[in-house]
Amino acid sequence: MSSPDDLTGSKQQLFEKRQKVFPKAIDGPFRRFKWLVMAVTLTIYYVTPWLRWDRGPYAPDQAVLVDIANRRFYMFSIEIWPHEFYYVAGLLIMAGIGLFLVTSAVGRAWCGYACPQTVWTDLFQHVERAIEGDRNAQLRLEKAPWGPSKIAKRVTKHAIWLLIAVATGGAWIFYFADAPTLARQLWALDAPYQAWFTIGLLTATTYILGGLMREQFCIYGCPWPRIQGAMLDEKSLMVTYKAWRGEPRTHGIKRAGPAVHQPDGELGAQAQYGLPSLVALASAPENNPRVIGDCIDCNNCVAVCPTGIDIRNGPQIGCITCGLCIDACDDIMERIGRPKKLIGYSTVADELLAGSGKTPEPPLKRLFRPRTLIYFLIWGSIGLAMLFALGSRTRLDLSVRMERNPIWVQLSDGMVRNAYTINVRNMEARPRSVTLSIEGLPNAQIWTDAQARGGAGQTVEIAIGPDQARKTRVYVAAPERQQRDFAFVIRANEGEGATDRESTVFEGPESER
Repeated sequence: MSSPDDLTGSKQQLFEKRQKVFPKAIDGPFRRFKWLVMAVTLTIYYVTPWLRWDRGPYAPDQAVLVDIANRRFYMFSIEIWPHEFYYVAGLLIMAGIGLFLVTSAVGRAWCGYACPQTVWTDLFQHVERAIEGDRNAQLRLEKAPWGPSKIAKRVTKHAIWLLIAVATGGAWIFYFADAPTLARQLWALDAPYQAWFTIGLLTATTYILGGLMREQFCIYGCPWPRIQGAMLDEKSLMVTYKAWRGEPRTHGIKRAGPAVHQPDGELGAQAQYGLPSLVALASAPENNPRVIGDCIDCNNCVAVCPTGIDIRNGPQIGCITCGLCIDACDDIMERIGRPKKLIGYSTVADELLAGSGKTPEPPLKRLFRPRTLIYFLIWGSIGLAMLFALGSRTRLDLSVRMERNPIWVQLSDGMVRNAYTINVRNMEARPRSVTLSIEGLPNAQIWTDAQARGGAGQTVEIAIGPDQARKTRVYVAAPERQQRDFAFVIRANEGEGATDRESTVFEGPESER
């Protein structure tokens, strides 16, 4: 029987120590596409707060601004008020459904190209490669003893990482205040403490996640790899190693001669493509020549992987489908004169067809299937509904709250008075004047706190400042003795005639019986 110390002794390790990943540089279509996505996303992130957008003299001129102090969200010509937060909720829902759509169609393409963790990790790795060299040089430096050269390279690398992290945190806070003004305050060390705290927090998270944790966050910290399993099926495009073609592997180019094929059977079905088949290999007689796969076990696909996995082991939680292993494998296949795409985007269903000698379905047919079409229809419907709502809103809003202390007052002339708090929102960047009236309450009179009862009439004029909301206490008197429904109506006095209405109730003595 084993000693209890086997589980608690000093030599027992319950977790495997992290193996550092030093990705190798590679060139190819997917690497160039990653360069493009990284350039576009980083440009959008760093430049957007500095874009200007003229909204007139009464509104900020920053194109994208989350104005927490005034509770506004500006995005070019769109302005979102707090009571319109459903637009933000709609955008979040669209983002979620869009992620489901992309994953069900092309796997974890978001993770491989546009995820902030991927973009900043990729940027940090390029900085590291520029200072310390490519993969082999980094491995030698890692094993080398500490000396002036190693210290200088490591200090330089981490200093640049910190500068990138500070720029990242600084760019984020510019979305929440006027960018030029806040930049001057930061330069003069006169910025609010909230700005310094946010920069410090985001600097730390960017440096730690992008520079130190890297693939560990994708594998252990991110929930999406666990969720994606429910989004994928046998018809989802994923980065796949074609084992039916690559196995059995050889070690080195000299042994990777032309595959030997049988004249009939499954192996013969593959001979027209010049590719071996595992199915045929398993069924071939023992006295037949050995079939050789296209994979020469060069491990280039592993060397370029940013998470350090071996794609030949099948789908894994560490695969972010960035496609760099495709570029690396295509380069080797071209050198040894074999067909490309030994590793490529494919589906489980297509690989089963190819392995049995049948023709895979076209990629577009795989994309346009019920599951992806349903996701797309839901996503598009939400987007169209939000566009319609944005285009049809009047930029004038009314809300009414009935005063309850007291609910009603009997006046000397026998009429009953109710009090209401009217909140009128002017959602345009210019001052406006509106007319407040009532519908559904015959012979009623209306006046405000600023008027005497003698000035009561059928309407009330209210002036509202630009991009503001104004609360007004309004009194309504009517010869009614019981509860009755009616509505307040506001109409802009300018030419566009925007209107809004809010239903409420009028209370009287008989309504309490």
